[in-house]
Amino acid sequence: MGAVTLRVGNLDNMIAYYRDAVTLQLLSHDGPVAVMGRGTTPIVILQHAPELAAPSPRDAGLYHTAIVFDTQAQLAAAVYSVATKHPGTFTGSADHLVSQAFYFTDPEGNGIELYWDRDRSTWSWTHGQVEMATLYLDPNTFIQEHITPQGIENPGTGNAFVGHVHLSVGDVASAREFYVNRLGFETTAALGDSALFVSAGGYHHHMAMNTWNSAGSGKRRLALGLGEVDIIVPSGDDLGALGERMSHYGVTGRDDGQSLTFEDPWANVVKVRVSTGSTTE
Repeated sequence: MGAVTLRVGNLDNMIAYYRDAVTLQLLSHDGPVAVMGRGTTPIVILQHAPELAAPSPRDAGLYHTAIVFDTQAQLAAAVYSVATKHPGTFTGSADHLVSQAFYFTDPEGNGIELYWDRDRSTWSWTHGQVEMATLYLDPNTFIQEHITPQGIENPGTGNAFVGHVHLSVGDVASAREFYVNRLGFETTAALGDSALFVSAGGYHHHMAMNTWNSAGSGKRRLALGLGEVDIIVPSGDDLGALGERMSHYGVTGRDDGQSLTFEDPWANVVKVRVSTGSTTE
């Protein structure tokens, strides 16, 4: 997964939150666009759009952007940073068996997950479905066990990137048709007709879609919040095959010669491009 683009009302405020609390670096700031990330890896792209209104909580769109860290110490540093600078934005935590995760909401209502993956050898698969759960994870205990002096003094060190993107959608059947049957992800888990988890290459999930807040929602209107989801494929052949498959299904999109851009059934914009070697996952 590449960077997630967010349309924001207060650019300075959002830069400060993702830099000072979430511990991302300001990689570039060109007029109305700020790129936040780690090292050379963009994670969140903030586009200033003060003329737009906030979306309804029941609309389709972004559920959360999930940022994965290499180590528990790096995750603990980021969680500690948000907890000390913006404690009111913490919304929960959980042990998902495959990962340990902490959840926040940024100042404009966009969900954020900060997490660390357990080694893939410990994940349990049954008939192609990965076992995940939502178990209690005490944030204070996690921080106490994994925080380091370096993490407190300089929390923005170490590798991080977008591990997965979780969307709010109107119904799971349409999400499965678009993201699995057409776009080409594989289903890794499902919660009845309320949530779907999909991935490529045996990851627990690169994307998820749920109807927990948005059941029955239609196409999104232009509003603040999710602007674009960036998906990276290994080669031009993969991109070409995707274009042919989407054309076969009658899904129209934009082709700029380097990427293909589509809208899902709720007008969530998905851009697929070839890897440039700057993203780890």
